[in-house]
Amino acid sequence: MAIAPISCQCGLWGWAPLSSETPRHGPFVVEVAVAAQSVASLAALSDFLDFSKEPTSLLETFLYAAAFSPRPSGELLRLVLDKLDGKQLAPEVRETGVVAVGSLVSKLCQQQLCGLQEVERGVETILVGLRSAEEESQVVIYLLALGNAMLPKTIPSLLDFAEEGPAAVTAAAISALRRFPAQHISSEVKQAMRRIFHEKRKSYEKTCRLAAAEILLDNEPSPMDIINILLAANELEVEMATFLLLKIQSSLHANHHPARKIMKDILRDPRINNYHFFSKAGISSSFSGPLTVTQDLLSTFGLDLLFLEGGLLRKSISDFSLLSRGQQLRAAQVTIETQGLESMLGENTLEGEEEPELMAGMSAIFFDVQLRPIIFFQGYTDLMTKVLLSSGEPTSVVKGNLLLMDHHQVIPLQSGLQVTIKLQGGLGLDISADMDVSIWEQELKTNMNARGSLTIDFKAELDGPFLQATLRSQMELETSIHFDTILRYSGSPVLMCLQLREEQVPYREMFTVSKSAGSRSITTRKGRRGSVPGRELALHRANSKVCSLLLTAEE
Repeated sequence: MAIAPISCQCGLWGWAPLSSETPRHGPFVVEVAVAAQSVASLAALSDFLDFSKEPTSLLETFLYAAAFSPRPSGELLRLVLDKLDGKQLAPEVRETGVVAVGSLVSKLCQQQLCGLQEVERGVETILVGLRSAEEESQVVIYLLALGNAMLPKTIPSLLDFAEEGPAAVTAAAISALRRFPAQHISSEVKQAMRRIFHEKRKSYEKTCRLAAAEILLDNEPSPMDIINILLAANELEVEMATFLLLKIQSSLHANHHPARKIMKDILRDPRINNYHFFSKAGISSSFSGPLTVTQDLLSTFGLDLLFLEGGLLRKSISDFSLLSRGQQLRAAQVTIETQGLESMLGENTLEGEEEPELMAGMSAIFFDVQLRPIIFFQGYTDLMTKVLLSSGEPTSVVKGNLLLMDHHQVIPLQSGLQVTIKLQGGLGLDISADMDVSIWEQELKTNMNARGSLTIDFKAELDGPFLQATLRSQMELETSIHFDTILRYSGSPVLMCLQLREEQVPYREMFTVSKSAGSRSITTRKGRRGSVPGRELALHRANSKVCSLLLTAEE
């Protein structure tokens, strides 16, 4: 997938009216209009987009383009709110619109524009929707929108939903709280997370307890918090304990982790750091490590796999993050979650636990924007319907071209001359997921595919009365990542294979230097191209053995 130039209906003085002839290149034109954010382009969008008639895919293209806009305007947020207000919309369009509003609110507040009337209206839209939501799935969407907005004043509401809500609501509220930077994780937030993890008031689903523990561990934990979590792990079921202890051990090897020093000091105590504590025999795993390390940037990859006691995957999280000068950007995080499969396969739930509803779904965060979750199936009837009526086509999570960077700056020099800096970055993104259930083979397969093309264009221009100079750097790369699972339930124990692979990454760089003085001009160009080999990541030894067995049987 590549970002390619395409002609659009824009003229010298503004945007020509978009019309019914536009749909051929409709998504791209909409993306360009959102990126421009001029009065004319937003007016053209307002006239063109009819939320009661347009295809769902085109409306979601508009909403996601707005959500990912690096420096949105109040006018763009107003347009989104106007299009969502008081209309009968398809559920997926309304959900996408709600999370987009949260993202726009956050980015406007980052520009010190929290006082805008549009921002106040956006926050009120989310809060009113949250209070009036009747269905659990609606509450979840509004909580995720609050996570996108990251407004400190909404933390008390998130804590109430985290402690008092059902499992899905608790999980969404904790997920939203995890988006906040450390300075907003107050003693009240930590106290609530302690009550959830240690189940002081009521029982909580295991993924909620683990997420609460991660908030405590990732935000300047006290030594007592770490000790209590370690002691509690000794009482947990094997897979939960294995996951939690590996999460702590992974943090020890991450130089950037805020609790690394405290954990190292605690684990010097042989009463805690011993075979009895760390000898859990589960197959769950947690791994995090660096991909690229430079003086200014650290990119990391993390993979968390939580299994049930019977060997089924409960939750997987793949995370790509960038850290620079104390700031963290979650470039991509994909979560695949299943529940209730154990009952379908004849396994019993643990004593004291309610039997969960059969469900499989996926959620994703890209460049710190939470997308609308995708549900593969919910309930046995829905599963059978999709098995029998499946089109075989993958479900699109997000697809489009996003403007990630758009920076323009004029720097005055001591000589009196000025240098103009322009930086633009665009991303072409195509993420899809697919699930295939074979009743005859008694096999379930899921595939998550993420393809991306990144383009960065940097230009510095010096324009003086006797000298002109231009430095330009252009970079392009394409990447594709696949996460596949195979579950065979024809025998006992159930066999599950996980595969995470990255295809070859081609890249190209071009440097151009131009100088002009009087009648003389010189242009120098240099470039290089190459590729990074593809690879498949080994997740853990037990998984490699099962994959070898299942993949060999398929050949």
